[in-house]
Amino acid sequence: MNDQTTATNFKWLYIFIVVAVFVNFSGLFITIIGPDGTLYATIAKTMVLKHDYINLYAQGADWLDKPHFPFWVTALSFNLFGFTTWAYKLPGILFMMMGVWYTYLLAKNLYNKEVALWSSLILLTAQHIVISNYDVRAEPYLTGLVIASVYHFYKAYNQNNFWHLLAGCVFAACSVMTKGMFALIPIGGAIAGHLIIAKQWKQLFHWRSLVAIVLTILFTLPELYCLYEQFDLHPEKIVFGHTGVSGIRFFYWDSQFGRFFNTGPIKGSGDPTFFIHTTLWAFLPWSLLLFAAVFQFIQKAIKNVQNQEWYCICGSLLTFLVFSASKFQLPHYINIVFPFFAIITAQYLYRLKAEKSIRVVRITQLIVAVLLFVLVVVLNYFFKPEAFNIFLAAILVALFIGWIILPGKLTNKAFWRIGYQTLLLSFFVNLYLNLAFYPSLLHYQALTQAAFYINQNNPDKLPVVQSGDVPFAMEFYLDQPLTNINTDGTGPKPAKPYLLFAQTDIINGLKAKGWQMQHVKTFERYWVSRLKPAFLNKNTREKELTYSELVIVE
Repeated sequence: MNDQTTATNFKWLYIFIVVAVFVNFSGLFITIIGPDGTLYATIAKTMVLKHDYINLYAQGADWLDKPHFPFWVTALSFNLFGFTTWAYKLPGILFMMMGVWYTYLLAKNLYNKEVALWSSLILLTAQHIVISNYDVRAEPYLTGLVIASVYHFYKAYNQNNFWHLLAGCVFAACSVMTKGMFALIPIGGAIAGHLIIAKQWKQLFHWRSLVAIVLTILFTLPELYCLYEQFDLHPEKIVFGHTGVSGIRFFYWDSQFGRFFNTGPIKGSGDPTFFIHTTLWAFLPWSLLLFAAVFQFIQKAIKNVQNQEWYCICGSLLTFLVFSASKFQLPHYINIVFPFFAIITAQYLYRLKAEKSIRVVRITQLIVAVLLFVLVVVLNYFFKPEAFNIFLAAILVALFIGWIILPGKLTNKAFWRIGYQTLLLSFFVNLYLNLAFYPSLLHYQALTQAAFYINQNNPDKLPVVQSGDVPFAMEFYLDQPLTNINTDGTGPKPAKPYLLFAQTDIINGLKAKGWQMQHVKTFERYWVSRLKPAFLNKNTREKELTYSELVIVE
């Protein structure tokens, strides 16, 4: 390929990167999905309202589950932009974009610019990355921080550069203050794994390794101080149903190792194959290529150990194995190794030369594309999203036509054509989800719909009371304080009259006790994070819905 052809191809890669970034930002203004997203937003909102950045509270009670870093960053965004959906999501997406940049830098250093650009694109279009940039939790922060730390440690060890070492420690500490000690597994696995396999013992036991450990611990002191202030100094507080709970012990042990061994306060049930089938859908539309890439990398690298980079395979597979052995597993946990997966997949495609292999990959991606196109069409047919419009339909038709026509016209390089088609497929799927499906789905998150309604239709600022639901979605979006009471009506309540929001059966139960109420509005209700086929089908949806009511208690 001559220089002019290379420049033209790179120009198209840059264009696709811009489109991919837009797709990841396309969910910025869509209502936060509960319960986890709205819980985190509410905790950060409480931080700002109380001007308290040490203690974490949920529903007015001490909250001990996740570390502080994402809440600090979100609180800063709220201070700057107010309590809005986009102010909550923006920092997480920006950290994810930082992760894309560091993925590019690491891939460029390990391989070349071409692999680096494709690594960035693969990461930007991996399905669960796009989902996590819509349903923002801790993972976008953690994904960006982990790969940033790995890159700077890589540079520190290869260039003997203290500033890179310092930056690596800062990012590592922020990773720990985002998710806990297990965040160090992909970082340590990538660096130490490469040095061990490559037999670079002097590098592994160099003084900088000890300095890295000391600095990382030092930079996590803000988290330890906050936990000590909120919990260890107050053994009388009731946490997880017990007194004498140590925040520092929870941070170092129960939060991570307790979940791993299923001995902590938060328990689960592990499945050794969970992250295999999770990766199969979460890394779509690249997942089958990833499996092939991992197999081929290991097969070739074993024959030539010393001349291979082992950072990506060690960082990802060690984390993958540890998470698979854990007793507490959730799909989004695996996102933090997606930058490694992206680089592994990109270098595999770059090295794809044999015509037979190219044909197999082309057929594989064609099958994936057809299945995903059909899935979107079927979903749209049965779900009938209210947000679907002519403008979006025109964009999707253009992407589908582009998927058929554009790749062959843009490049004569086989794997680039396959890559272009896969990118266009991802854009098609995720623009539909972010611009049609999710906005329509959130209509059934009754708590947020009620909050929007109250904000616009409560001129007398009647106090608002909620009962029976996890209240975070309403608490975040409501422009006034929210009081929670028990389903039997007990608990502190404001003076009458006040607004009460609760499920219809709770309202009926309170009426039977003699409560005087004036009906205001009924809301359709469904747990939108637990979708079932009967709900997705508009013809059978009515049977899956429950109802909540807003009433005035007189």
